[in-house]
Amino acid sequence: MRIQLGVIGPSDSVELVKKAAEHFDNIDVLPFVYKRLEETVTLIEGNKHRVDQWFFSGQAPYHYALANGIIEEKEGSYAPVNGISLYKTLLEAQVKEDKIFSTMSLDSIQDEELKDIGETIPTFQLYTLPYTGYLPPEDLIDFHVQLYREGKTEVAITFIQEVYFELKALGIPCYRVTPGIPSIRLMLQYLKEYSLSQWYKKAQTAILGITVFDSPSSSDESFYTYKRRQQELELQRILLHYAELVHGSFQQIGDDHFYIYTTRGEMDLHFGDNSLHQLIEDTKLHSNLQINIGLGYGLTALEAEQNVRLAFRFARRYDKPVIIQVNEDKTVTESLQTNEQVSYNGRTLGDHWKETLKNANLSPAVVGKIQSFAQHYKKNTVTALEVSQWLKGTERNARRILTELEKLNLAEVTGEEQSGYRGRPRKIYALKL
Repeated sequence: MRIQLGVIGPSDSVELVKKAAEHFDNIDVLPFVYKRLEETVTLIEGNKHRVDQWFFSGQAPYHYALANGIIEEKEGSYAPVNGISLYKTLLEAQVKEDKIFSTMSLDSIQDEELKDIGETIPTFQLYTLPYTGYLPPEDLIDFHVQLYREGKTEVAITFIQEVYFELKALGIPCYRVTPGIPSIRLMLQYLKEYSLSQWYKKAQTAILGITVFDSPSSSDESFYTYKRRQQELELQRILLHYAELVHGSFQQIGDDHFYIYTTRGEMDLHFGDNSLHQLIEDTKLHSNLQINIGLGYGLTALEAEQNVRLAFRFARRYDKPVIIQVNEDKTVTESLQTNEQVSYNGRTLGDHWKETLKNANLSPAVVGKIQSFAQHYKKNTVTALEVSQWLKGTERNARRILTELEKLNLAEVTGEEQSGYRGRPRKIYALKL
């Protein structure tokens, strides 16, 4: 497997990465050079289909891409500049200017690095602008210019090419820090290993299970009519088309039960466009049947099938179409609508939770589900009614669960609310999960 690495940055930084990548025989470098940082968006959007991973010249273009929503954190990285690179630049500045600087302005570097430098070279008076994320070049330029014109600094040290050129044009002594080859190679090694792990993950077995369910108003006789048979044939046509879309193998497993065997990579490719929700809608529109969808992932076909069956068990709690995903570590993701997903772990919540719940009449999965719904809805106070709606159970059972959580000091009563009906008011619990 060869990794297609998109390298984005100024020309000199891109050349540095190309040189460092010569050390790796399975990385193909695709260079994308910009003159202005804003070009990053166009470069990525126009070439995303060609690239496995993005390597940025530094903090600024990486966080600029993140801020504009054109990549996710896991899709790219950059080589952090360490103290060695800064030392090299400081030495270059003093040799070229033929003087020892005592005051300087420095942008972008983090406080930890500054602390090390300050301890090593205490004679430097550093004016710094550490920041995380993205800061417009204009802000960095203003920072250096103001200090220099006030006579507080003798030289500016920057990490951004655009800032470097602008300060030089203004006649301000300026030097630019770039990452060293060893730092770049270290990050390339990480990206290589990450890309390989993602490739193997995409090759995992995925089984898409579809089951037909009937509303309570459906008559048992409908199972034996010609109309029902026509509906089933129409459903098979729709599912066969979807199997072709995800390059899968379509199988019918008994009445009203179907499997599509494919890979995780194929499902990831199509899951983002809400195609499974569209599949539910198309089925209802063309066959007038309602379906539940279970999606199981696994390192083996057996594990994937076990996870599909687990997904179907979770789906039985609902009286309307739902999509349930279960992955190899038993994390369950439930999706009722295209804009509403909740994930929780159906196996365990770790050693701490295992010990806490050991003597309680509660499963870790139930606690994990409550925690996930609370995070999803941004709620830290709940009533038994809300918990019953989350868990698709009775209010009585929800009261029992909240009472158990209270005993474990994972919830506490903070008030009451009137239900609007006769009887005692509902308790309000503050969750401490």
